[in-house]
Amino acid sequence: MGSALNAIEFRDVSLAFGERVILDRVSFAVRQGESKIVMGGSGTGKSTILRLALGLIKPDAGRIFIDGEDITHHTEEQMMEIRRKIGMVFQEGALFDSLTVYDNVAYRLREQHVPEEQIEPVVMRMLRFVDLEDAVVKMPNELSGGMRRRVGIARALVGNPKIIFYDEPTAGLDPITARTICELALKLRDLEDVSSIFVTHRLQDIEVLAHEYVIRDDKGNLIFEEEGERLCLINTKFVMLKDGHIIFSGTDEEIRQSADPYILKFFT
Repeated sequence: MGSALNAIEFRDVSLAFGERVILDRVSFAVRQGESKIVMGGSGTGKSTILRLALGLIKPDAGRIFIDGEDITHHTEEQMMEIRRKIGMVFQEGALFDSLTVYDNVAYRLREQHVPEEQIEPVVMRMLRFVDLEDAVVKMPNELSGGMRRRVGIARALVGNPKIIFYDEPTAGLDPITARTICELALKLRDLEDVSSIFVTHRLQDIEVLAHEYVIRDDKGNLIFEEEGERLCLINTKFVMLKDGHIIFSGTDEEIRQSADPYILKFFT
């Protein structure tokens, strides 16, 4: 059994494609309500970790737990149930081009045959969360890259998943738009207690995710604060991958004290 306190747990997970070892006895856990930033050079298995956790590929060895359940040998049918607990935010937003914003966000609910009158309030709530309720009838090609990414997040939030995977969600975005995406991730972490794996190599993302937190004031306004203004243990940790191994696992403060040249390269 995986620990009930862990939303995601990898235990000695190995995977190779032919001669090429992608992961070699990798172990880590994401606690409930925690964000784990996964870093590493290209081809180090960052996205592979997400595909394994979604059951899209199976490990050669080791075990994977989602929400305390061992999914290592789950069938596709069993994985469908597990994936309902998970929201997935892709690099490109991965929207259906032929569907409106509304229909993109409603897609998962319609697949589950939820009655239309129950779908509308959910879709509108999700679009409000990402600040896009004005865009309901727009088509994806009418949206900017950042807006498409936000629709992708709204779609990932349908069903109130307690686990979200972000695969380079800010890639190719300008700094202001990228910050908006990171703020949405903070809102989910700090206000909705969502657990997540956030794959990125952008220093700007890391700065926001590791140093800021969001609170709601008495009037219901959201306030983003920097760590240090108050005593605050930010619920974000780091994992650094290299050559199939985790070479670092820990806090922002710890990773910045590392003298490892491979790690330093990401922070300069």
